[in-house]
Amino acid sequence: MEDALESLSKDPARAAVLLDVDGTLAPIVARPELAEVPQETRAELERLVACVSGRSGEEARRLVRVDGIVYVGVHGLELAPEAERWRETLRPFARLDWPWLEDKGLTVALHWREADDEQAARAELESVAARAEEAGLEARWGRKVLELRPPVDADKGTAVQALLEERGLRRALYAGDDTTDLDAFRGLDGLEVAVRIAVASAEAPPDLREAADLAVGSPAELLELLRKL
Repeated sequence: MEDALESLSKDPARAAVLLDVDGTLAPIVARPELAEVPQETRAELERLVACVSGRSGEEARRLVRVDGIVYVGVHGLELAPEAERWRETLRPFARLDWPWLEDKGLTVALHWREADDEQAARAELESVAARAEEAGLEARWGRKVLELRPPVDADKGTAVQALLEERGLRRALYAGDDTTDLDAFRGLDGLEVAVRIAVASAEAPPDLREAADLAVGSPAELLELLRKL
C-alpha cells in the first residue's frame, strides 16, 4: 500500500483523488445542515479531481467551498439523464411527515439519528421502504438513513468511472465512509493503481472495511494521510 500511495504522489498529473463528503471530509453531525468541512481540510483539497457526494452537487460545493474541482451529486445520479423521469414518483415521499427528511430532487433521504427511539424509527421507515419499492423505486440503507432513489444504473461507481475516463486517468484514490461508497470502490476496478480508503466508524457497514485497502478512524486521520500525498 505504501508503494501505491507513492505512485500516486510522485506523478500527480496521472492520478486522481476522489472523496465522499459527509463522514469523510465533514464529520458526521446530528443534522445534515450542521455539517462543516474544517478549514484545515479545505486547504488540502485543491489537488482533488472530484467530490462525489450523496448531497446535490450544489450542496456539496457549498459545504466544501473549494473552487477548481468537480462536484458530482446525488450518488452519481446527476450524471444519469434517465433518472429525471422518476422525479414525480419521488414527490409523494418528499412530502412525508418525517422530521428529518432531505429532498434532493433525484432522491429522498429520511434520517433517524435524532430519534428518541431509533429502533421504532427504523421500523417505521421499513414500511416506507416497502411502499417505495412497490412504486418502482430503490430503497437503500446507510448510516442511520434510508434513501429512496430511481432504479437506474447510476451510482458513485459509475460516476467515478466517468470522471476518470473523461480525463484519461488510470491511477486513483477514493475515500468514503458508507454503503454507497462501496460502489465507488468498485469504480476503481481495473486501474493501474487503485487505493480504496474506508473512513471506518462504529456506524460504518462492515463490508466497507473489508473492501478497503486501508482504513482510517476519522476525517481527521484521512486529512493526515492526504497531507502525505
